[in-house]
Amino acid sequence: MQKTFLSNLLITIFLNLLIKPIALFGIDATVQNKVGPEDYGLYFSLLNLSVILNMLLDLGINNFTTKRVAQNPEIAKRYFGKIFAFRILLFLFYFVVLFTFAFVLNYSFKALYILSILGINQFFVISTAYCRSHFAGFHFFKLDAFISVLDRFLLIVLGGYVLFTPFSPMAMTIELFVWIQFICYFTTFCIALFLLFKHIEKPALNLDLKFSLSFVKRSFPYALLVVLMLLYTRLDGVMLERIHPNGAYESGIFAQGFRLLDALFMFGMIFAGILFPMFSKQLKYDRSAVKPLLKTAGNLLMSGSILIVLVAIFNGYDLLNLIYDRAEESIQAFNWLMLGFIAICMNFIFGTLLTANGNLKILNISSALGIFINIGLNFTLIPRFGAEGAAFASFATQSFVAIIQFIFCLKFFQLSISFRTILKYCIFVLVLLVVSFNLIHFKLLIPVQLLIGSLLMFAFSFVDIKNLKELLLNSSNFK
Repeated sequence: MQKTFLSNLLITIFLNLLIKPIALFGIDATVQNKVGPEDYGLYFSLLNLSVILNMLLDLGINNFTTKRVAQNPEIAKRYFGKIFAFRILLFLFYFVVLFTFAFVLNYSFKALYILSILGINQFFVISTAYCRSHFAGFHFFKLDAFISVLDRFLLIVLGGYVLFTPFSPMAMTIELFVWIQFICYFTTFCIALFLLFKHIEKPALNLDLKFSLSFVKRSFPYALLVVLMLLYTRLDGVMLERIHPNGAYESGIFAQGFRLLDALFMFGMIFAGILFPMFSKQLKYDRSAVKPLLKTAGNLLMSGSILIVLVAIFNGYDLLNLIYDRAEESIQAFNWLMLGFIAICMNFIFGTLLTANGNLKILNISSALGIFINIGLNFTLIPRFGAEGAAFASFATQSFVAIIQFIFCLKFFQLSISFRTILKYCIFVLVLLVVSFNLIHFKLLIPVQLLIGSLLMFAFSFVDIKNLKELLLNSSNFK
């Protein structure tokens, strides 16, 4: 199982490293430079609002499907037509709620126009994710990896044509950007649907309200978890744009610091997406079997996240100025957001395990507490500190939730952490800090940090050499 995890992880990371950074920093960041922080800040706020409410399009269906398909593959053939018909009904409800919030928040006509396209985009995103939940449940991880980057690949092609070629008849605007995203998401959904129908019988749409309500009742705890997590991770951008006197500009500054975190978040989601069906299947047959996989994934993700965060913080000024025209104001927000990535990675490991084990009550309570902390800190800090205050609120919230989830994993799975492991991590962090502080003005600091950090990861067995050798000899998928 550990070999399977590493095999699929490497394939998926390779595809994501090939595509997503180009889309995020080559296209998305260039769009922000072109349209300016105010227009992009408005878009960023609206995007967060559409994402927060997209749980109304899902209601926990995707996570529930991944777990059920992983344990009972035959249900995919019976459920798809009914669930997708219900999802269309959910989309209409989502659109009504989305615009109700928009009117309450007093957005302009331009904002409402952009929000309408973003809302439709979310339908395609969630529907594509539903198709991918079947691929993950079937353990078709390579196919899942292909679909996961397809929309970004199309964005690179279309966005790159408008931004970087002399043949485009149109200049980039934020409205054109969301229309380009619409084309990319719609195309990706159609391809995902076609590929899924090759593995299950082509279903007929059948709106069965009794079945749908029964399904929602079973998946509701997953839905509640998703909405609570989205609230404490996405509220910052919306609140910043709405309650700060110069909200659109500050939201744009926050988005500059958030972009690298968003890129890293995507790679963390790869871990969670692969681990969730594996944890689900192992927990069904042998609870103790999750410990080796948890150790392998946990050490790899936690040590890797610490290394990446320290590299980003000590080189933040250069990294941001490489991407943006004006980056000086976003450096403090960037540092707090990057520190929060370590806590986010803990959530990817321990939150995924608790979700697969069905401990949704604990996850929902910790997430609800996280929302109260996040809202309280944002109302206190945003008026005075702007983007930096929102970033600190994000860091504090993520850290609180991560610690709670970690403690309950220790309890439920009778995990133990040896003094030796703690010492290894302390030495790992200390060595990297000493190197970074002493070479802070060295032009090749990043390669030095990555080299030393990688060597330490192998030396402390955070990356298991034996597993990697087995991976190279046999990278067959778990079936």
